[in-house]
Amino acid sequence: MYAIVNIAGQQFKVAKDQNLYVHRLPQEEGASIEFGEVLLLDNNGSVSIGTPTLPGASVKATILSHLKADKVIVYKKKRRKGYEKKNGHRQQLTKIRIDSIN
Repeated sequence: MYAIVNIAGQQFKVAKDQNLYVHRLPQEEGASIEFGEVLLLDNNGSVSIGTPTLPGASVKATILSHLKADKVIVYKKKRRKGYEKKNGHRQQLTKIRIDSIN
């Protein structure tokens, strides 16, 4: 059984007991959270597709931790002009565990 769910503006394919990294969520660590925007639900070969979402379907998850992703370096240079620019970025992430799909 799996579902396609919209979490923080992105679509994820989730299954029960799966760990997932999503954009930072405002809830505290250890909190239980429910996602109501289920776009597709597959229950052992029986596929239900929402228009755009399935009414009554939800995915429950637990927030495990808040963390930062690896650093991404953005380096720009124009040759023979003396222009160099270096920036770094670390994305804020939340690790969640999918508890149930209803």
